[in-house]
Amino acid sequence: MGLLCWKCGASLRDVPRPLSRLSQCPDCFSDLYCCRMCRKFAPKYIAKCSDERADPPQNKQGANFCDWFSPDPDAFSGREQSAEQQSKDALAALFGGAPRDNQEAEQDTPPQDARSRTERALNEAKKLFGGD
Repeated sequence: MGLLCWKCGASLRDVPRPLSRLSQCPDCFSDLYCCRMCRKFAPKYIAKCSDERADPPQNKQGANFCDWFSPDPDAFSGREQSAEQQSKDALAALFGGAPRDNQEAEQDTPPQDARSRTERALNEAKKLFGGD
């Protein structure tokens, strides 16, 4: 299966090995030489690594100089992506739209129910102000 980006799950097949401190995901541009991409990543510790030899990390999502870094092929969990989608769905519900998938969100045309609401609003405004 190979390495996947810890944040977006994109394949890192074309990223040169070994990962350098400057390596980034080709899709989401997240740093790859970071705690979140390491086998020793310990989410239960705020400022600590599961390897006692490692210096305490300042930012687990940012690039670092850790000598104990070892890329984890199972670093991607999908939680970040699902949290992002949940936020988008909550915003869509708040503003009267139905949750949409990423393909639909990228289209330039509004969803059918938004067009019909707009048309109804224009018709009501025309009635109210006597437009054409």
